[in-house]
Amino acid sequence: MSPSRSHADVELSSDTLQRNAFAAHEALGQDGSVGGSVRGLVQDSWRRSLAFLPNPATAHASLFYSEDELELYRQAHPLAAIKPVIDRLLVQPSLDAGMLVAVGDENGRLLWVDGDLELRRRAEGMLFVAGADWSEASVGTSAPGTALALKRSVQIAGAEHFNPVVHPWSCTAVPLHDPDSGAVLGVIDITGRAEAVATHTLALVEAAVAAAEAELSVHRLRSRLPRTRRQHSPHTPTALYRPSLQILGTDHGMVHAGGPPLELSLRHAELLTLLALHPKGLSADEMAVMAYPEDASATTVRAEMLRLRRVLADQSDGVMPRSRPYRLPDELVVDAVQVLNYLHRGAHRMALAIYRGPVLPRSQSPAIVRLRSEVSTLLRDAVLGDGAPDIVLHYLGLAEAEDDVEAWRLALRLLPRRSPRRAVVVAHVERLEADLGWERA
Repeated sequence: MSPSRSHADVELSSDTLQRNAFAAHEALGQDGSVGGSVRGLVQDSWRRSLAFLPNPATAHASLFYSEDELELYRQAHPLAAIKPVIDRLLVQPSLDAGMLVAVGDENGRLLWVDGDLELRRRAEGMLFVAGADWSEASVGTSAPGTALALKRSVQIAGAEHFNPVVHPWSCTAVPLHDPDSGAVLGVIDITGRAEAVATHTLALVEAAVAAAEAELSVHRLRSRLPRTRRQHSPHTPTALYRPSLQILGTDHGMVHAGGPPLELSLRHAELLTLLALHPKGLSADEMAVMAYPEDASATTVRAEMLRLRRVLADQSDGVMPRSRPYRLPDELVVDAVQVLNYLHRGAHRMALAIYRGPVLPRSQSPAIVRLRSEVSTLLRDAVLGDGAPDIVLHYLGLAEAEDDVEAWRLALRLLPRRSPRRAVVVAHVERLEADLGWERA
């Protein structure tokens, strides 16, 4: 993992570096200019932050979960398996060191914040608490959000933070990766005073993350043991996470069921989605109507289900379809359904955070077409109804919003005149209106 320092011999908390950062930040707040004698990593992050948040003073964290929702999410997240390792290696030492330890998910949402009690109380003032979003899109430059944006270790000191409220703090963050797929699962962060960006702090966090990734590998290997051996093992772990199916923004479904991710064909992704949506089961005739745009027989469905079972043979029993009727033995979490659940609860920011694009875009399956339309329509309505500039700009980054004139016009009305994103939005709106032969409203 690469440290974030631009010069190995420069102390990030030095008076000179902090004075330069304060001066550059003052200009940032006055006219939105990014420059001055600050590290290139920080300049780049400030530019990304301005795209979401035109005014640094508005870059406040927000809560995405109630306490009950947070607890359920934490229990189901793979990082729950490595929490004891983080507690032992980082949290316990931090109690006497005057620092905080935060564990965040892959989107920058904090799952746990532990450490020095007095520091935790102070951090509540800037909403550095479990359940809050600390991504760059929400708070601008910070170690957790910037580490996730860059997918590498990052240290942010004092005035290098985008939000001036966070200037009294310094932090070091390191992403944590899935041992099978290599995907980023989350981030581990140390927050405190100048000591939080010391060179040895970065080495400590990187070592803790390496130990946590190794522990996760051990858990995964144990979970793949034959069922009889697992039942009699005194070290049997709890489930690392519930089996899941990803169908957003892809034509090939992706199954995660404790082993390496498994890519499914479009047809198999359609069939598995239908079973996940109907936990009580479906007959072959019902699946034929739901899954095939043309007339299909029950025999066709049975043959395809047989092939699907072969494909899933090496996965956990929880995703192996049963028959008469066709059904799944356990719940299969579908990302599109998660988005709908968040939207129905009014948590549209969370829904947008996990949305990756339309449901199986090439699918012509009647049931999938209906699901795709429902998810996309409800999400769009929620985003435009919210009217927050950062949310609308996030939505406009989706491919399906490329030609959405109404959404782009809304962004133009919402953006301040001095926003660096305004010129891009104006040009895009003008192009769309010219293509459609519309006059400027």
